[in-house]
Amino acid sequence: MSESADQSVESKGLTPKQRLEPPNTRLINAGIVTINDMETLRACVAYENANQGRVQILRRLERQAQEIRSQEG
Repeated sequence: MSESADQSVESKGLTPKQRLEPPNTRLINAGIVTINDMETLRACVAYENANQGRVQILRRLERQAQEIRSQEG
């Protein structure tokens, strides 16, 4: 049985839900900037699209994707 995006835990030990819906909204950016792999980023984008769909958060995730790509290349 596969885990859903809001329950799967990646290398940093945080689920997309924990990253994008912390108790304090100021922690959202910290949750995003600590994403360092595309798999985690995709899980967070999928979670955000399925739950909140906040454009500002999706833009932050897009910037983080660009950062990850620049480090890989």
